[in-house]
Amino acid sequence: MSTESAAEETGPAPTPDTAQESAAGQAPGPDDAAQAPEGEPGGQVGGEDTHFPEPDNRATDGAGADAEPSEGTAADQDGGSDPAASGAADGRDDEDARTAGQQAAEPEGGDQEQRGGAASGSTDGEQADARAEVAAGQAAEHEGAEQDAPHGSAAGSTEDAPADARAETADGSESAGDGDGQAPGDAATGEGAQVSEAEAELAAQREFRERIAQRKASKEGPIDAGAKLSGTAADLLAAVRAVESGGKPASSVFTAPAPARAPEPARTPEARPAATPAPEQGPRPGVPGPARAVAGPGAEAVAAVRAVLGEGGAPESLAAAAAGALGEGAEERLREDPWQLLRVPGVRPEQADGFARALLGAECGPDDERRGCAVAVWLLEQAALAGHTALDLPVLAEALGKYAVTDPEAAVQSAVAEGDALVLQDPLDEPPAQAAAPEQAEEEGEEPERPVRILVGLERYAMAEESLADGLARLVNAGAKDATPPAGWEEAATRAKGSTAELLRAVAAHRLVLHTGGEAARAEPVAVAKAAAGLGLRVCVAAHSADGRRRAAELLGPDAPREVTATVAGLVAHAEGPGRDADGALALDLLVVLDAPQLDVDGAALLVEQLPDGAGLLLSGDPGTLWSAGPGRVFADLLAAAVCPRIASRTPDFGPIGELVSGIGIGELNAVEAPGKEVVIVPVRDAAEAIHRTVQLVADSVPRAIGVPAEQTQVITVGHGGAAGTRALNAALKERLNPGPGRFGGFDPGDRVVHVPAPGRIRPGRVLGADAEGLRLDCDGEPVLVPKDRVEQAVRHGWAVTGHQAVGLRWPAAVVVLPGDATQGLTRPWVYTAFGRGERHLSVVHGADAALPRAVAELPAKPRTTRLQTLVRGQIPAS
Repeated sequence: MSTESAAEETGPAPTPDTAQESAAGQAPGPDDAAQAPEGEPGGQVGGEDTHFPEPDNRATDGAGADAEPSEGTAADQDGGSDPAASGAADGRDDEDARTAGQQAAEPEGGDQEQRGGAASGSTDGEQADARAEVAAGQAAEHEGAEQDAPHGSAAGSTEDAPADARAETADGSESAGDGDGQAPGDAATGEGAQVSEAEAELAAQREFRERIAQRKASKEGPIDAGAKLSGTAADLLAAVRAVESGGKPASSVFTAPAPARAPEPARTPEARPAATPAPEQGPRPGVPGPARAVAGPGAEAVAAVRAVLGEGGAPESLAAAAAGALGEGAEERLREDPWQLLRVPGVRPEQADGFARALLGAECGPDDERRGCAVAVWLLEQAALAGHTALDLPVLAEALGKYAVTDPEAAVQSAVAEGDALVLQDPLDEPPAQAAAPEQAEEEGEEPERPVRILVGLERYAMAEESLADGLARLVNAGAKDATPPAGWEEAATRAKGSTAELLRAVAAHRLVLHTGGEAARAEPVAVAKAAAGLGLRVCVAAHSADGRRRAAELLGPDAPREVTATVAGLVAHAEGPGRDADGALALDLLVVLDAPQLDVDGAALLVEQLPDGAGLLLSGDPGTLWSAGPGRVFADLLAAAVCPRIASRTPDFGPIGELVSGIGIGELNAVEAPGKEVVIVPVRDAAEAIHRTVQLVADSVPRAIGVPAEQTQVITVGHGGAAGTRALNAALKERLNPGPGRFGGFDPGDRVVHVPAPGRIRPGRVLGADAEGLRLDCDGEPVLVPKDRVEQAVRHGWAVTGHQAVGLRWPAAVVVLPGDATQGLTRPWVYTAFGRGERHLSVVHGADAALPRAVAELPAKPRTTRLQTLVRGQIPAS
């Protein structure tokens, strides 16, 4: 790879030092790795900082709070996570700050960076990692949904960084996409606006949650597991059951699994006549419909909440958010329990404490039962923001203790009684030394004790994981695993080559198949979809982004109907893809999902719920990329569960970029030959030089030397904040490429932007103009209108994006900026993802020194605590 600028005329690059040469070539050993500085301590309960800062209304991308890497914090979550049980996970920007020593908790503990592989880990080690993170008290921020705090924070401050808009989505109160414009393809005309994609997705989620509630209500009484528990776990279990017997809302804590569906008669995929589409529940492409406004709190309710906030010294700007989060009677709820303010995204326990002291006076204390319950729920929300679907009970109890909750067990019991959380039991695999214990117990006439793991999780994610496991079991049990593939499939497999043939045979014989591979391997699942369509089956290929959908359509060919491809969000929202059958399920025989690592438990559960019995599901993706923006790690858990065929592609990514990225995937940062300057390393000394070089590359060097224009070159950096974060880079690039006063809320016609229709998803676009209705954008060739009151939250400049925002997208050229003040944000999945975004050219503005090879060699994906692997293994026999 070249270590000089693609066009030397822009100025001489500094001579790389030894560390930079090592970073551009091979990874140094552990002794040579740069040590990450210690992070800032998290907020402490009972401290003096209980005031609310003034509101900060800077434009955000709806994707997490920004923390300055320059203040000693890391800058990325890598699709992994820190346990937000630390109580300081204030946002979802996984490109922002965190200490390098933090590790997360997860049942598998496996490293998924290699394609097609997953390893099991130790529960004890996982809990120890989680405790270490709790002690560190750092902000775990997910970049997929940044949202500045409603009560504001100084730029780069980790302490006051907010929990972003995804927290609102987590409890169903609001979505970052609500009312922020029309769905893709909606023309902003006065002839009747079409329902936005985000609103349709919200409706689908509400419908899904109703089905979850019905399913939960149909479950039977408490199970007997846990009778042999002792100590804290037994006490908590007894208390929870006592709550249940009193008829309180926690009746669903220990419920028996839903009865398994009876397997359907053995059958193989055959062409079926298209079902009569049911009445559509959402907008269809090109079909205008009446505008639907998402119901919000009334003016009187907001005014009443504003008055209470004023009495407690909280900013009145929180009134609308508080009224929406707390629902009917929000004023009374806040007066009776001031700590309910923690349900408002961005509010921290120390701030809620100050609000409670102002309202309650002498009645306020750290041992208040209301406070313990609210802090417990808040910690679980922060864990979800960091990617966990549950937390081990000891980890949660320890975190509660750090927030001055004197009785953690009572706090958890209260959260369960209020219906906010569930206590969950997962069986543990016994060590080999204990294998004979059950036989000995049976000889003695005693019931063998089965070790279990006690976890606590928010009801929404616990039920979503259970629903997903049930849905996958339904699909698998609906088909015969040992059925002989029909002649049509075998003929197609015979014509194919390599791993494509293997994948065709697996899909023909199984209802659930996993496929792993890089960018070039995407052609294999698409080839399966083409073969299935040729056999008369109804197929659809869904991708994470509109760009992924476009690339899938190109592989399918120009004759493929538009409804054969979709985005996952559009498919779930009934806005894209095929119609519905008479039962309301997707009219499909085979669904192929690309970018499967980006599926979170909510999205995956919604998707599987809508598949009809007998349909096949092929999940394909690259395990080396960053994980989903939302909670869970669906694809990695299914790979580790080993309950279905797992086909690893043997198709390599060719060229210098493919060779470089493939090495990173196995922990090696190798020098590659790039005769056409496909890979260029530009060493820099500081952030100012990094910005200068980046602007030169985008505006001059890459267009002149590579032939890729500036509008097709994407800048990717570690975080939004910092001296060389997306904000600083976008400001410099705008000044050079499209200078203007920013007369439309900071934007000018021609500005390159990213639109955030919902948390975790972005749509690159360009500003067309603005009027009284809002900001008008062109996203993927389709007009989008963003109401003016949503511009700050839903639109930001897009010349530079973060690594997690770039997942699922590709550009002709990519410029990856690695400033020295954000080295702690570097991990192998982040580097793998960012370096793989360029199709023809990759420039690396390198100021990270030895931190880059260290991240590639030593820092795999940070694990997440999830239950899907255990749940799936309990319902589907091992493949």
